[in-house]
Amino acid sequence: MNALLDIWVVREIVLPVLDVLLLGFLIYRGYQILAQTRAVQLVRGALLLGGLYAVAFLLNLTTVRWIIDLLAPTFVIGLAIIFQPELRKIFTRIGQASWLSSSQKAQAHIVDTVMSAVDELARSRTGALIVFSRSVGQKNVIETGTQLDAEVSRELILSIFENGSALHDGAMIIEGGRAASAGSFLPLSDQLDIRRSFGTRHRAALGLAEETDALVVVVSEETGAISLANDANLYYDLGRDEVRLRLIELLESETSTDIRRVEEIAEVED
Repeated sequence: MNALLDIWVVREIVLPVLDVLLLGFLIYRGYQILAQTRAVQLVRGALLLGGLYAVAFLLNLTTVRWIIDLLAPTFVIGLAIIFQPELRKIFTRIGQASWLSSSQKAQAHIVDTVMSAVDELARSRTGALIVFSRSVGQKNVIETGTQLDAEVSRELILSIFENGSALHDGAMIIEGGRAASAGSFLPLSDQLDIRRSFGTRHRAALGLAEETDALVVVVSEETGAISLANDANLYYDLGRDEVRLRLIELLESETSTDIRRVEEIAEVED
């Protein structure tokens, strides 16, 4: 009798709860992946089309249903072509072994090394642009600069951004735990609401953060302020410890988290 009761409990209670929890976890992780890409627009378009079709079905709008049936295949194919890079990124993330893990171990010693150099650069008001590549590779950006494949060190960073250095005006890219390149050029942001006080270095950091999930640390040459660009936002004049904690948090989770945006922005270099 007890055995039958145990079987009933497992079948009727435990398994349904496990089913719901597993489904919820998969949906949550899937959303995390979509949130890092422009493919979320694809999902919104599909939901809009599905909602419109449901309304037409319930209200028996035969003409609307006929039009949707006619256009739906073309619409889906068109979205797949337009968002092909995002779809490839999604399937790549799904295939990664780390996708089911709650976090990835951040290389804290690299962050500490970078922040040690950044602190020195900020004190001396030496401009710098340092990129932490995440799930979206930066091959195209790396190829615009001098490829290094070197160990990340404080001395290397200070030498790259030393005034007068040939690599000073570009960005240093950190990918796979190593300094992949220096002097690389980043895409400039075309946001219309950017403060005019932002110079090229900050616009470049914001531009890369708009197009990829990279984290970009910026040191202002004019004020020595340390800023962080992430998820199409630029957070200006943050404390050294705050930037370090945010970097570790974001590198571990590989998801976007909210950072308090500073409204009072001082003038920065052009």
